[in-house]
Amino acid sequence: MNIEKSSSKSIATSTFDETFIEDGFFVLANKNESDTLEILEREIDSSYIQFHFCTKGIAAFVFNQGSYTLNINEDTSLLLYNPQRDLPIHLEMQPHSWLVSLVISIKKFHGLFSEDANYVTFLTDDNRNKKYYKDGKISPSMAVVLNQMINFSLNSSIKPLYFKGKAYELLSLFFNRSEDADIEQCPFLVDEENVAKLKKAKDIIIANMAEPPSLQELADEIGLNLKKLKEGFKQIYGDTVYSFLFDYKMEVARKLLESGDHNVNEVGLKVGYSTSSHFIAAFKKKFGTTPKKYIVASS
Repeated sequence: MNIEKSSSKSIATSTFDETFIEDGFFVLANKNESDTLEILEREIDSSYIQFHFCTKGIAAFVFNQGSYTLNINEDTSLLLYNPQRDLPIHLEMQPHSWLVSLVISIKKFHGLFSEDANYVTFLTDDNRNKKYYKDGKISPSMAVVLNQMINFSLNSSIKPLYFKGKAYELLSLFFNRSEDADIEQCPFLVDEENVAKLKKAKDIIIANMAEPPSLQELADEIGLNLKKLKEGFKQIYGDTVYSFLFDYKMEVARKLLESGDHNVNEVGLKVGYSTSSHFIAAFKKKFGTTPKKYIVASS
């Protein structure tokens, strides 16, 4: 990987933390914790698909010697694929920004889906030879995996194995979205009224995350029976009601801890844990570390 030296004192060059997964698949990560803009470059040829995830701050991908720029903001993802030309990475990372990228060959990626390739929009026969661009929001479940990767603190010898599991988990979560769902297999997506009710259910549990209603109370409030609430919520959001809420609460807790404005006990109370021990256990289950250790790692 060649990095060009910049003559500007306000811009620094840096390198990705690169982890080899297997042939045709690797992970790039970078945490710019400085007060300076960082420039990172990596050659990527046209046989690869790029999945970029910004978990903090903002960054910009610059193409064609600066004639075209794509921004990626906090909590958003960006998928890039162009079989007709190479897409080398020239990344401008703003201060205090974090990014994780999955880079996988189209051959390997097709193999993951095999006969189910039509499930993924850009792998359909009509699109295989077309460039593809897609941005989206990072879900709470995806955010958990991304932060486990970028804050990896286990023995370095198991990093490739750990990242392999997390990379495939992240890909699974990325494509487990309502907009990619099979309409025939998801009747709730045909009925706009039911979709609106389920979105309302999501909004209710988020607004009341510290003291969420029971499933029956939630079903009554949105006007669906309990079975349809359970099935529909999982079809649209890819998880059960309380598993989705748990991931959301942990993501809120992570951001509150990073802000430095609240101690561990206060954060636990804000997301609905009456005792700090229960909050610490939950946080460690999701992020693999305690809240206090996470604060140290993030500072």
